[in-house]
Amino acid sequence: MRKFLLLLVLAVMPVLAFTVEAPAATPKPTEQQLLIKKKKAEEARKAAEAREAKEKKAAEARKAKEKKAAEIRRAKEKQVAETRKREQRLALEKKQRERKAQAAAQRRDCGGFLECLLNKPRRGVQTASASATARDMPTGEDIRWAPATGYAPGSIVVKTPERALYLVTGDGKARRYKVGVGKEGFQWAGTSTIVQKAEWPTWRPPQAMIKREAAKGHMLPAEMEGGPGNPLGARALYIGGSIYRIHGTNAPGSIGGAVSSGCIRMMNSDVIDLYERVKLGAKVYVTQ
Repeated sequence: MRKFLLLLVLAVMPVLAFTVEAPAATPKPTEQQLLIKKKKAEEARKAAEAREAKEKKAAEARKAKEKKAAEIRRAKEKQVAETRKREQRLALEKKQRERKAQAAAQRRDCGGFLECLLNKPRRGVQTASASATARDMPTGEDIRWAPATGYAPGSIVVKTPERALYLVTGDGKARRYKVGVGKEGFQWAGTSTIVQKAEWPTWRPPQAMIKREAAKGHMLPAEMEGGPGNPLGARALYIGGSIYRIHGTNAPGSIGGAVSSGCIRMMNSDVIDLYERVKLGAKVYVTQ
């Protein structure tokens, strides 16, 4: 029995020895493997930095976009506010003009506040007056005008005997308007330029006119604000080197006559049309 057990133990020992044999030691990484690992770590770090930079750039772009949108929104709001303010101002100016027109109508008894003063008929002399029924009617028309070839486009030519103003448009054409010119003794001729333009201009009579009319018993104001009752009308184009203007009128019935103290009068609708077409520096030719 002992021999049998001994043989059995001897037979099992190699198997047990194999089973409990210690595991083989893990081989140490080579230098190349370490370099690869280090390279991968570096690439991962760079990728993380690139991702972070991209996210930062995207955030800055979003912030810039939001800032621009806010600026655009504020600009639009400002524009709307300015438009509303301008509309309110224009509405107020319109009401003021209407009030002035009503006031002028209340004191008008002979075709206009200053028409009574400046065109008061002398004894035994009948003068053309601005009828209360006269209306502002446009007279401008585009025509073929042979003399236009002698002037640069944009030039203004006033033919005093014809009571006409021509705006040269080129190619032998012009736009013709009916005008009022200076009274006898106040007519003139010359060449100049347009040096200033004004909408609803203030009227400041020259001292010579104030003294001249005062001697006749007509007291003129030193200044009159622009408006429908103002004798300069809706627009004025100032002729350089002179006291004269091309302007509108509050007495449309005077157009076509020799009625002014040297200025060229136009219907308000005509002078507004001319005002939009003429540039500063335009040549002006007045002939008799």
